[in-house]
Amino acid sequence: MSKDKNNNSSRIASIPHLGMTMKQITLLLVAIAAAGVVAFAARASLHTAQASTPIFLTSIPEGYRDWAVISVAHEAGTLNSLGAVLGNDIAIKAFREGKLPYPDGSIIAALHWRNTPSAENDKIFGKPQSFVPGAVTNIQFMVKDSVKYAATGGWGFGHFADGKPGAGAFMQTCYPCHAKIQATDLVFTHYAP
Repeated sequence: MSKDKNNNSSRIASIPHLGMTMKQITLLLVAIAAAGVVAFAARASLHTAQASTPIFLTSIPEGYRDWAVISVAHEAGTLNSLGAVLGNDIAIKAFREGKLPYPDGSIIAALHWRNTPSAENDKIFGKPQSFVPGAVTNIQFMVKDSVKYAATGGWGFGHFADGKPGAGAFMQTCYPCHAKIQATDLVFTHYAP
């Protein structure tokens, strides 16, 4: 009987057909578990990084004042503004071709000024009828990056007043408003040829 007991003990301590001892098996299982923990942590870290990507811009895209005009706008009511909507080359091409959704790299800028009566022009016309851009109210941007801004329909939003970016809470209102116009890839503006 003691011979059988020793024989069972050696069978438990090693797996002959694999050539591994229990100690080796334990180390292998620990290594697999550790690799799983590392993979899980890396994936969780990636998810956290994606979730923490702001849906808004923190800096003004360079060269926007040299972009082509997409359209102009007058917003009445409490806004009382005049606006010029500009696009970088990628956005302009998409607008002209009517391409939806807009390709990644598209950037749209909306420059807004107070809608101000022009006394100087009105003197020439002989009656009040002329309005010009007054003080700058804000500059807004939409940047298309379908991976970086996946959570907001592929668009990152920017709002700058006096050169400073809008506060996070304010910026959180951009996507819900733009999400109402899915048919035009969240863009309010139409190309004015």
